[in-house]
Amino acid sequence: MTHFIVVAAAALLSLAGCGSEGDRGALAGTAVETNLSPCPDQSGAEPAVEGAPKLSFDCLGGGRLDLAQAPGVPTVLNLWASWCPPCRAELPLFQQLSDTAAEQVRVLGVVSHEGVEQGTSFAADAGLTFPSAFDGDGELAAELGLRGLPHSVFLSADGTVVHVEQGEISSYDELRGLVAEHLDVRL
Repeated sequence: MTHFIVVAAAALLSLAGCGSEGDRGALAGTAVETNLSPCPDQSGAEPAVEGAPKLSFDCLGGGRLDLAQAPGVPTVLNLWASWCPPCRAELPLFQQLSDTAAEQVRVLGVVSHEGVEQGTSFAADAGLTFPSAFDGDGELAAELGLRGLPHSVFLSADGTVVHVEQGEISSYDELRGLVAEHLDVRL
C-alpha cells in the first residue's frame, strides 16, 4: 500500500509540471506560426454595454480581443481546446460559418484551458483560419459561470451576451438556426 501511495504521489508531482504558467500564460514575446487570421482591429470601437465581459486576450494570429469593446457586428465566440473531442467535432462547423457568413456574423474562437502550442498546432492541423484568442486559464468561461467545453457565446453588435450554447453543436443547420434565433441573422 505504501508503494502505491509513493508511486501515485510521484505521478501527481510529474503532472504538476504540465500546463505551467509559461505554457498557459499570455502570448507576449511568443513567436507563434499560424494560418489563423488576426483578431479584428477594435480601435475606435464603442464600449460594450454594461454587463458585457470586461476581459481582453491576445490572439494567436495577432491582435487582441477586447470584450469590453462592442464588436459592432453580431458575433459568435466558440470556446474550444484541442483535448476536447466535442470541440474537435464542431470546429469545422464554425469554420464553415466564418467562410459563409462574411460580414453578417463575425466568428471568433477562444482557445480555453489550453497551451499556446497545443492550440496553435491543432488549429493548423484542422485547417482553421478564423481568428482565435488565447484564454489559457479559462477566464471567460469562469466569468460566465461555465464548466467544461465546448461553449458558444452569441454576442449582439453592442456586446450583449444574448445566448450561451453549452455543449457540442452537431450540424451546420443547427448552428445556422442558433445564429438566426439569437442574432437575428438568416444565412
